[in-house]
Amino acid sequence: MSRPIRKAVFPVAGLGTRFLPATKAVPKEMLTVVDRPVIQHVVDEARDAGIEHFIFVTGRNKGVIEDHFDKQYELDDTLERRGKTEAIAILKAQLPGAGQTSFTRQQEPLGLGHAVWCARDIVGDEPFALILPDMLHQGARGCLSEMIDVYEEAGGGNVVAVYEVPDDQTHQYGIVGRGEDIGKGFKMTSMVEKPKKGTAQSNLAISGRYILQPEIFDLLAKQEPGAGGEIQLTDSMLALADTQAFSGYAFKGPVFDTGSKIGFLTANVAYALARDEMAAQFRAEVEALLKR
Repeated sequence: MSRPIRKAVFPVAGLGTRFLPATKAVPKEMLTVVDRPVIQHVVDEARDAGIEHFIFVTGRNKGVIEDHFDKQYELDDTLERRGKTEAIAILKAQLPGAGQTSFTRQQEPLGLGHAVWCARDIVGDEPFALILPDMLHQGARGCLSEMIDVYEEAGGGNVVAVYEVPDDQTHQYGIVGRGEDIGKGFKMTSMVEKPKKGTAQSNLAISGRYILQPEIFDLLAKQEPGAGGEIQLTDSMLALADTQAFSGYAFKGPVFDTGSKIGFLTANVAYALARDEMAAQFRAEVEALLKR
């Protein structure tokens, strides 16, 4: 029997240098896609998947993320006095319950693997989800919800979400090999970080969603620094794959890398067009711009 996935880790310590000067004082995770910060989109995805505890690995100047997931009494009081019931309902629906959030500091930018390791004592000895906030997955059902189905069908183990990228771009991503299908997922046969051009076993790139067993923490603790002097998560995942099964899940909808300017702008367009109350008017505005 697979143990339930109750906790999710969100690494949010990055500096967001690709968005300077916008991110000089505002964390990149707080930049908005339509009317919600990027971090809110992924927390909502985790909540919809049944996650009960949200763990944020932060860095300096990230306190506004913690404030975002807390009550603001002055704002609530002002909205109530003005009769803004719809806005009050939205804020309440997006607010985690008391004790459902934890925040820990990475302190040094030593890579994704190090950020995950920093959450070890909060996660404890249980499987957990790892969600990279930069990557937004747009679909009728959340990516993590689908991954948990794959996890349960496989009877546990580890699960990695992937999406298709152009063959001539596989050298820019972590790529997995695809084996036999197992329900919604498939058996992973390999995992390579940024393979050389022309050597990738598939065009399935890791998309920033993982379900990992707690044994990954011991491997991360012993992991030697890799590329860029950072602790690479992929290196420890490869070591874990020697003793545990890894399944893959190919997400069916579009995936947006909001850590890049083009990905961020494209996500805003896609999410706006998916909103019934604004899609028609927004589409008309975009079409008018394209005709200029």
